[in-house]
Amino acid sequence: MSATTKNPPKHLVREYLARRSRDPQPPPTPEEIRRQLGWGMLMPADLKLATNRS
Repeated sequence: MSATTKNPPKHLVREYLARRSRDPQPPPTPEEIRRQLGWGMLMPADLKLATNRS
């Protein structure tokens, strides 16, 4: 993972999972989960560049 990736605080993840466990809807996409948690996202092109470096 890149140093620019920001993970949400653990307490926010726990709160999110508690809310999701009570929701009968199917889970949202990973992108939507990251958006809801305020996770600093890398663009897909950035991920490809990071994995292809030698």
